[in-house]
Amino acid sequence: MDKPPRILIVPGWHDSGPGHWQSLWAAQLPGAERVVQDDWITPHRDAWVGRLEECIFSRPEPVVIAAHSLGCIATTQISARAAERVVGALLVAPADPERRAQLIDFSPVPAAPLPYRSVLVASSNDPFCPIRLAGAYARAWGSELVRLQNAGHVNVESGHGAWPLGLALLQSLTAGLAWSSTPADATALQA
Repeated sequence: MDKPPRILIVPGWHDSGPGHWQSLWAAQLPGAERVVQDDWITPHRDAWVGRLEECIFSRPEPVVIAAHSLGCIATTQISARAAERVVGALLVAPADPERRAQLIDFSPVPAAPLPYRSVLVASSNDPFCPIRLAGAYARAWGSELVRLQNAGHVNVESGHGAWPLGLALLQSLTAGLAWSSTPADATALQA
C-alpha cells in the first residue's frame, strides 16, 4: 500500500451530535474526514451512497470506514469500484431500514460478503436493530461480530461518548497498515 489509509466517518440518520464518538473521532484522529449528507432527516439511498462514494474517490488514499446506524447500510451499498478503495470498515449498530418507513429506500439490505475486512458491533438491546438481525448482517457480509451487552444504539444516549473500545476496534482494522495515528493520539482520545 503506497499511501496510508484515511478514516471516513459515516454517520447515520439524523447525523451524530457533538458528543457522539463519531464527532469526537472526526475532530481528533489525524486525517479523518466526516461524510456530510445534504439531508439528514429524509435520507435517500442514491444521494447518501453517492456522497459516500464522492468522499471515497476525492483523494487517492485507501479508506477505512467508521460507520454508525444507517451509515452502515449505506456503506454496504457502495459500488464495487468504490469498495475496491476500502481496506476496512467498522460497522456500529446497523439500522434496520425495513422496520422504519423513513428508511425504506435503503432496503433491501445487501446480503453479499463485503470485499474488505469488517467488524460489526451490535448491542443486545439496540432499539433500532434486533441482535438477531445484526448477527444475520454479520454472517451475510462476512463481518467479525462484536456483541455488546445492553449498549443501546451505541450513541450518546446510551452513554457512549469517546468510546475507547470502538477506537481499539478501529485500530485493529488498521493494524499493519501505514496509518497516521500514533499511540499518543489514541491515548488522548480515550482520556
